[in-house]
Amino acid sequence: MALPSSLRSVTNPRERRTLEKIAKALGVKLSELFETDDNLTDINSYDASLMEKIKLIEGLSEEEKKTVFNTVDAFIGKKKLKDALENALQDVK
Repeated sequence: MALPSSLRSVTNPRERRTLEKIAKALGVKLSELFETDDNLTDINSYDASLMEKIKLIEGLSEEEKKTVFNTVDAFIGKKKLKDALENALQDVK
């Protein structure tokens, strides 16, 4: 299956990893984030809002995208660290 042109344009490995994390969190394939089909009826309103925001991110400048991806990476890192610390504390108890 060919990748959508907008996905092929993501050449920065960090940006691609961030998009992969977003796709994983949404439970979809990475290519599905870039599908042009606007049919959002199969997902709840929260996910629809998130998908709409992801589509809008595509239109940002490279610098703005970098800022968005860095912010998302920071929150994901914070969540992973929190989960790891909680698990470590559970092991100590």
